[in-house]
Amino acid sequence: MDLTLAGLTGAFAGAVIAWINYFLFIGFITRRLNARNKAKTPEERREFAQKLSLARRLILGFDIVVFVTIGYWLGSKLGG
Repeated sequence: MDLTLAGLTGAFAGAVIAWINYFLFIGFITRRLNARNKAKTPEERREFAQKLSLARRLILGFDIVVFVTIGYWLGSKLGG
């Protein structure tokens, strides 16, 4: 597998799109999960916050992997 400038440019564009996608949707997802949160004690709230933090990181990681891969593939196919 050869690294091409077009592929790397596509990967960079994919990373930018992943960040935009993350920031557009993470607020919506956070609001929905907070609305469903039934934690009453401080321990339950802390556990919920930890799970929410993990979910946010997983979503960002997934977005980056998927969009960078698609961006690299498109860049290498369209750019040579």
